Amino acid sequence: MPTMISSVFRQKIYPFLLASYQWYLRTSERSLYEAYKAALHIKAIEDEHFNGKKIDFDSANYSRSVMDYFESDLKKQLKIIRMRLTEFKISRFFLNESNQKAANELGIEYPQLSLVLERLKFIDEVIAKYTKSDEFSFKNPIAQDNSLTIVQPATNQELKQQNFPTQKLDNQTPKSKANTTGVVPRSIFNTLTRLQVELDPNAEQDVVRNFRKTQRRTIISVRFLLLLIIVPILTHQLSKTLVVGPIVDRYFSRHSEEATFFLNYEMEEEALSELQKFEERIKFKNLLNSTSPLSFEEMENQIKRKAHEIAEEFRGASSNAIKNVFADILSVVSFTWLLLISKREIAVLKDFFDHVVYGLSDSAKAFIIILFTDVFVGFHSPHGWEVILDGISRHWGLPANHDFIFLFIATFPVILDTIFKYWIFRYLNRISPSAVATYRNMNE
Repeated sequence: MPTMISSVFRQKIYPFLLASYQWYLRTSERSLYEAYKAALHIKAIEDEHFNGKKIDFDSANYSRSVMDYFESDLKKQLKIIRMRLTEFKISRFFLNESNQKAANELGIEYPQLSLVLERLKFIDEVIAKYTKSDEFSFKNPIAQDNSLTIVQPATNQELKQQNFPTQKLDNQTPKSKANTTGVVPRSIFNTLTRLQVELDPNAEQDVVRNFRKTQRRTIISVRFLLLLIIVPILTHQLSKTLVVGPIVDRYFSRHSEEATFFLNYEMEEEALSELQKFEERIKFKNLLNSTSPLSFEEMENQIKRKAHEIAEEFRGASSNAIKNVFADILSVVSFTWLLLISKREIAVLKDFFDHVVYGLSDSAKAFIIILFTDVFVGFHSPHGWEVILDGISRHWGLPANHDFIFLFIATFPVILDTIFKYWIFRYLNRISPSAVATYRNMNE
């Protein structure tokens, strides 16, 4: 028996372990080569399509679909470089002298240090062009408007950082409109500035460039919003159907006698109430049927069959609630993972929402604020919160704890209302005072 075990170990297990160890020892070399190959791919695109320069997404030499292809390919290659360089650093950290001796004994030769440094230098030169890319660093949409010039006053902290004196600034009083009025009306200068912009030969290119940036921002934001909605839903349905569902159904089928039909007392009370109503309905029909009334045994058989139907129905509801718990956990994990890998898209989405909000009129802003507050913290909001919490408890198969629901309704909307009022006072009052005034007039 020991001879057989040693033979199996030499013939099957040892070659597999040796191959795995060799693969581990070559991790740093393999990772650096993959990163270098991705950098070569980016460099080939630059040399072939952009004359060796940085990939310009505003280039007019290619159509929109071609530029989208270049953008997606660039993102893919940069992601490969980041992942492989991280893998290279980690593998080099754990590569000690004993591993190097083992690699030499196995005939594994690492590349020379000069070749490693040359590849790392080439990778750094390629990705340095895109580490501080401003293609999607959209500014405030109001500040980008060519027809407006907004000068934000510098704070004392900013003046201190620039070594400007701030004592006089603190003691100064605000200037009146009479002190800021010039000899010539300001509208004349604005008209001249607008004419200068319209006569500029590069004005059309600037307009097209800004439009493309705005269009790209909208496409990315809409696509990311759809991903945030579709990915968790698909994860929930697929995991519930393909992974969690079969496991739970197999458990209920194997433990049909031990498995309970009801997850909580509310399900049991609902089942008993339904069975009681069925029994009363049978008796009522039997009393009305004077020609051929049912016997006691026939009534008992019908009630028993109905009891089995109700039990199977609630067993399905119980198993469905257990499936929902695990499927929801996987949905939250997928949603969190999507947020973690989409930092650039989140920044673009934030700028997109800022652009949309700034584009609304004051009455529209006030309308949205009133609608939001009335739904979530208004007079009728406790009924909505009660329905939501009761639906969540049914979705997870939990008993509806009315004490918790009442405590939640008594505290959470109040906290939410306080936070919302603070946000209006602290931020919205500075960003759009006219919207706050419109909101107060509409609310009164």
